[in-house]
Amino acid sequence: MDKIISFFKDVFSMLPTLKIMDVVDILLVAVVIYAIFTMIRTTGSARIAKSVVIILLLTGATKLLNMHLTNFILDGILEIGLIALVIMFQPELRRMLEKLGSKSVREILNMKGEEREIEKVINQTVAACEILSKEHTGALIVFERDVSLVDYQKTGTVIDAQISHELLRNIFFTKAALHDGAVLVRKDRLAAAGCVLPLTQNRNISSDLGTRHRAAIGISEVADAVVVVVSEETGTISVAIDGILKRHLASQTLAKLLKNELDPQKDGEQSGLFGRVKNKFGKKDEQPKDSRKEKKSFFRKNAEDENDENAAKK
Repeated sequence: MDKIISFFKDVFSMLPTLKIMDVVDILLVAVVIYAIFTMIRTTGSARIAKSVVIILLLTGATKLLNMHLTNFILDGILEIGLIALVIMFQPELRRMLEKLGSKSVREILNMKGEEREIEKVINQTVAACEILSKEHTGALIVFERDVSLVDYQKTGTVIDAQISHELLRNIFFTKAALHDGAVLVRKDRLAAAGCVLPLTQNRNISSDLGTRHRAAIGISEVADAVVVVVSEETGTISVAIDGILKRHLASQTLAKLLKNELDPQKDGEQSGLFGRVKNKFGKKDEQPKDSRKEKKSFFRKNAEDENDENAAKK
């Protein structure tokens, strides 16, 4: 801990003597730290990272409070923990190094505006639903947003895999062990499959809706999740949000809807390291604060219009 304190003292003492190459050096370190945080955020290692931060804070607090015994133990944990972290993060470090070696400098900095992970997830999901719809294979896919669905994840089988349309089709194959439950997607990872969801208690929904659709509406009532359903009987694709079910969606409409709900990137925003810096500090037009509410009302209006059309036909 003394080395950390002395390090920051040296940093502050050198601030008046900064040169151009020093700034470049700092920016390079910032890029590395950004890559590490991105790696941690997109894997299941976030809890470990939080634990490390807590230990660091406790070590500093015990040093300031002169709690020598506790500080001695925490210092020992930190020394051993550096080796343990390398072991625990070995798959992530290997994946990051493989990705680093397979791309050019422009691709690493994402200056070409390559496809982001959430866009890949949406494209793979739409491709899977399109095939499942043609094959009349039932599917239930839940996209977690702000409200945690970890309790429902515990009811299924943990997978924690990269999403692909082949994986989704294999999970929902009629003879597969997990095809009856729901697939839970957290950020850009397929977290679990075979999850059990609560059924809606709304008695006003159509009687021709099966268990999958009722479960989709049910989970969307208790959380802000976006739920995609493929009917086994008719092959139609539906989406449930806020207890509202919009049915008979084409693949293009599904892709647009998922992008609006899961990737609400504003016009003119850019992805990647430099893009995010520009979005953060660049000049922005004023955006309405209730944009999500407007999208929800737009989704609700379309669903209500569809229900009115169905009622008129009947």
